[in-house]
Amino acid sequence: MKLFITAFAFAIASQLMYLPVLAQGASSNGALGGANLGEYMKSIVGLINTYIVPLVFAIAFIVFIWGVFQYFVLGGASEEKREEGKKLVMWGIIAFVVMLSLWGLVNLLVASFGFGGQNVPKLPTFNPPS
Repeated sequence: MKLFITAFAFAIASQLMYLPVLAQGASSNGALGGANLGEYMKSIVGLINTYIVPLVFAIAFIVFIWGVFQYFVLGGASEEKREEGKKLVMWGIIAFVVMLSLWGLVNLLVASFGFGGQNVPKLPTFNPPS
């Protein structure tokens, strides 16, 4: 059973490897407003980067602040509340470290392999009149 699950996971992962190629070659027949699938995926990624990622960072920050509040304010006399606050602070810090590490790794890979989708402008030239 364990071998089957491993083989199934490998098969799925190997098929997902070809999705970027399919996204570049596929086009919609007007269903996406004339845009191809690659542009649609770029807009989805832009939406995630604009709204979802800051929301997750905000939630992690709120958890961290709530843990600090529980540790110092609510847990002044209760050792149990102080332990709960300490755990929340620890998990908030771990969440920040993991999110920042993944964010940095993704940006490093994008910069290394040129997946940024940015066009490099041509150098300006001067052609004197003859």
